[in-house]
Amino acid sequence: MPEITALDHLVLTVSDMEASIAFYTGVLGMAHEVFHPADGSTRNALGFGRQKINLHLAGKEYEPKAARPGPGTADLCFLSATPLPDWQAHFAGHGIAVEEGPVRRTGATGPILSLYLRDPDGNLIEISNLI
Repeated sequence: MPEITALDHLVLTVSDMEASIAFYTGVLGMAHEVFHPADGSTRNALGFGRQKINLHLAGKEYEPKAARPGPGTADLCFLSATPLPDWQAHFAGHGIAVEEGPVRRTGATGPILSLYLRDPDGNLIEISNLI
């Protein structure tokens, strides 16, 4: 059977491009990337580690797209080596409420300790430490 080896990127549909870029860069520390695919369009992405999140503006999504794209429909878990108390202080400094956590969960490779918060569109964001 063929094998999947990694996630290259995912697409997040957003209602406000600037607000989303500001949140993911200013609060989560991702890098804003502008790229130009073969179709000649100008697109936005968020880079972190060896992954990226492509951003599509709601109502102006690029083809092909999900069957029902929409802001606030994602649930994303990000791993971090930064201790969760440091993240909690960082979020508090930005006026961002932690909805839950720290709580123990099970990640892709085993146990994790997680905080939950929301991005500007209401997507559920999980910041986790491996334990």
